[in-house]
Amino acid sequence: MPGWLQALLLGIIQGLTEFLPVSSSGHLVLAQAALGDDFFAADSAVLFDLVLHVGTLLPVLVFYRRDLAAIVGSLTASPGPGAAGSPLAWLKADRNRWLAAMVVLATIPTGLMGVLLEDHFERLFHSVYPVAGALLVTAGLLWSTRRVAERETSGPIPARHALAIGIAQGLAITPGISRSGSTIAAGLLLGLDRESAARYSFLLSIPAILGAVVLKAKDGIPAGTIDWLAVGVGFVGAAVSGYAALVFLVALVKRGGLHHFAWYLVPAAIAAAALLG
Repeated sequence: MPGWLQALLLGIIQGLTEFLPVSSSGHLVLAQAALGDDFFAADSAVLFDLVLHVGTLLPVLVFYRRDLAAIVGSLTASPGPGAAGSPLAWLKADRNRWLAAMVVLATIPTGLMGVLLEDHFERLFHSVYPVAGALLVTAGLLWSTRRVAERETSGPIPARHALAIGIAQGLAITPGISRSGSTIAAGLLLGLDRESAARYSFLLSIPAILGAVVLKAKDGIPAGTIDWLAVGVGFVGAAVSGYAALVFLVALVKRGGLHHFAWYLVPAAIAAAALLG
């Protein structure tokens, strides 16, 4: 298979699975097992991986641009903490400031787990069976949301809920555990309304994706010939498919259909273990 076509397929897989609750890392492990290791061993592999992550960040920035603008405006146009009596009171005085604070708070356990457990999780990227098992865990988590009733606007996210969702996102470093699936499901089970659970999950993905880029780039990009065509095609594939997946999933979550993805994950896990293990 030509390198650019393989890059396009991997970009589309990354874009779709980054947002759909089926685990992007798990599907990339399975894709690597199916396609072989040649492409991943190329000099451009590290750069390609970084570009795919940036490609999946772009849809979130575009889709939630109004929310992000409101958050930036609330943080830059408001008076300092002293005007409200205390930093905590200043944060609570504006829902956008509080949302930003809860994103930061939830990112802390995610970041700690990513740094401290990185080597452990990296080992899982080389085996199909743990990935298949993790896909079944994701299926169970999504299925657990099927009886969660729609709520009215849930109000500000409590700090304890933000921490719990951050831990769920940290566990999603495991290949096969979906980041979007685990964080949205955790939000729904903790009492957030559907729209707020989806919004918070994807705003939380921004520092998570940026953190993944930093972790992958910390050792530098190996010198060598870069296949710029493959890199560019992969970026476009990830960005376009990612935006389509994001629009689709948000609409599905609002209708209470998150659990439907369990019907895909269970046979996918079984087929992966049987055919690729």
